[in-house]
Amino acid sequence: MRPSLPVAAACAALALACVPAFPAAADSGPSVAFRMSDPRIIESSGLAASHLHPGVYWTHNDSGDGPYVFAVDSATGKTLARVTMRGVAARDMEAISLGPDGDLYLGDIGDNLGGKWPEVWIYRFPEPKQLRDQTVDVTRFTVRYSDGPRDAESLMVHPKTGRVYIASKNEDGGHLYAGPAKLSTHGVNVFRPVADVPWVTDGAFSPDGTRLVLRGYFWSADYRWVNGAPRKISDLSVPMQPQGEGVTFTTDGRTLMYSSEGKNSQVWKAPLSGADLPDSAAASAGPSGRSQGGGPAAESSTKSTDGHGASKALGIAVLAAFGGLGYLTSKALRRRRRRH
Repeated sequence: MRPSLPVAAACAALALACVPAFPAAADSGPSVAFRMSDPRIIESSGLAASHLHPGVYWTHNDSGDGPYVFAVDSATGKTLARVTMRGVAARDMEAISLGPDGDLYLGDIGDNLGGKWPEVWIYRFPEPKQLRDQTVDVTRFTVRYSDGPRDAESLMVHPKTGRVYIASKNEDGGHLYAGPAKLSTHGVNVFRPVADVPWVTDGAFSPDGTRLVLRGYFWSADYRWVNGAPRKISDLSVPMQPQGEGVTFTTDGRTLMYSSEGKNSQVWKAPLSGADLPDSAAASAGPSGRSQGGGPAAESSTKSTDGHGASKALGIAVLAAFGGLGYLTSKALRRRRRRH
């Protein structure tokens, strides 16, 4: 989706040009995992780790593309399959998630008009067992929000309960909405707010369902999932990306994968440790107290003691600088027009 902040993508690109690349040392922080090389993938707006095909990630474009989902090999960055959803007129696909039923869920929930569509849709189909180009039948669910239309880019399916959640996107903050215990193809599925959240471009549950991660363009945070609601743990290190709109856990829950819009876009990996690890991953930490992901189990992977933790502040600073420059430029142009 187009960023509502007028120059978000340009600012991020400038920041990328000004900041040295993160070191690629294992487990030291975010590093590039692979690059999506398919020229058809230019606005990757969601990411989900395959349950059936190790090392494969599902993604899709947002507004302007058709009803397509791509299976990308993280070892090569190449597309292994393009799945077409039969009979779907895609409007603004913004999110993808895998449920405990083994089905892929696609959220056609974006709204470039700022929340004008009275209804949005979720599409569901089984994850393909064979990776080849194919057309599949889908189940469609109609969605409304209890407090009226809004823009959203994040859809998460809880891996244990199967309940679907949507996080709205708003410059002043949004809400996390919970759907019915089970989606229905009959009538409308009403989603109701259960928590306040910041500006969110994507989110994901950990494989064991004990953690929720939300991200924006310049920030990321993890939450402990307790009785159907998030409790914040801390901020996470997030890479600077041109327009970061995707995040998912690896299938073992030890690492986050961050994706972005753009041609040949990079997907970054960010190892987790300490309190940020999902419960199942933390329980399997070695006897020395260190998780397989690297850091001491008693410490958190979220501490901003290196350049990674500064990315959010840098992004905001660049946005502010561009905003000020734009204001001064427009003011000067108005004065010039008055003189002539």
